[in-house]
Amino acid sequence: MTRDAPTPVTVVGLGSMGRALARAFADAGHPTTVWNRTPAKAAPLVAMGAVHARAVETAVKASPLIITCLTTFEDTRSALEPAAEALSGRALVTLNSGSPAGARAIATWATGCGTRFLAGAVKNVPEAVGAPDTLLYYSGDKTVFDEYEGTLKVLGGDTVHLGAETDLAALYEMAVGAMLLPALAGFFQGAAAVQARGLEASSMVRFAGKWLDMIKSLLPVYATQIDSGDYTDAASSVNLFLAGAAHDRELSKETDVDTAWLAPLHDLVNRAANAGHGDHSISALTEVLRKSERRM
Repeated sequence: MTRDAPTPVTVVGLGSMGRALARAFADAGHPTTVWNRTPAKAAPLVAMGAVHARAVETAVKASPLIITCLTTFEDTRSALEPAAEALSGRALVTLNSGSPAGARAIATWATGCGTRFLAGAVKNVPEAVGAPDTLLYYSGDKTVFDEYEGTLKVLGGDTVHLGAETDLAALYEMAVGAMLLPALAGFFQGAAAVQARGLEASSMVRFAGKWLDMIKSLLPVYATQIDSGDYTDAASSVNLFLAGAAHDRELSKETDVDTAWLAPLHDLVNRAANAGHGDHSISALTEVLRKSERRM
């Protein structure tokens, strides 16, 4: 291949995200080979010019760059094991969920197969794949990232290499992802509450977006407090949130909305107050969440 020739890519796993990845590569002109346990999912991609490999080994042999998008690291290894020998000399990039321990385990297996390994995560929905501001981060073999950075940026313009430790992408995936369900549950609780008054959930979308913008603006402040261990600048104190728990109980009675999911959060705030953090910033909850001393 010449320097400017598009890199052939194989995508293993054609769920909604895997299909979006394969579509982005095909749209960008990369020779794209796809494989999935359920062959029918490949049909729309074949119509776009992708090649459907009937066997995973054939799919792996088709490209120097293998992208997997399966649910877990265990699923990824299970799918690739029949092609373990074919992986030798190729670059493997995993884009799936899983723990740091899972990332380390598959990295050991992959390098044992003779492949260069990069773990990654797509921090957006399938519809956002390929957008200039879509974030993907990776960790592991920097030579893979450097060699294929241009190809990987087809999936999202905000593409970051976190470091050589193979589990960093999984760590950040879980650390950042921990925000999702509580935020969504809060929105769903609010939606149920406004509907109890005969209003539409859509009526709160603009206001919820502004609220999320405000929360976003506070993250650098809280991160600085957590990194320094100094929680004395308390614009929003633990005690303030403690008082707010009563309002949640009142809302539950008035709207007949179940707010029981908040009980562990209220308990966390109570524990922080009991530990002497009542007048400290709410970011002091980080100290209560620790089960052991921080590593320096």
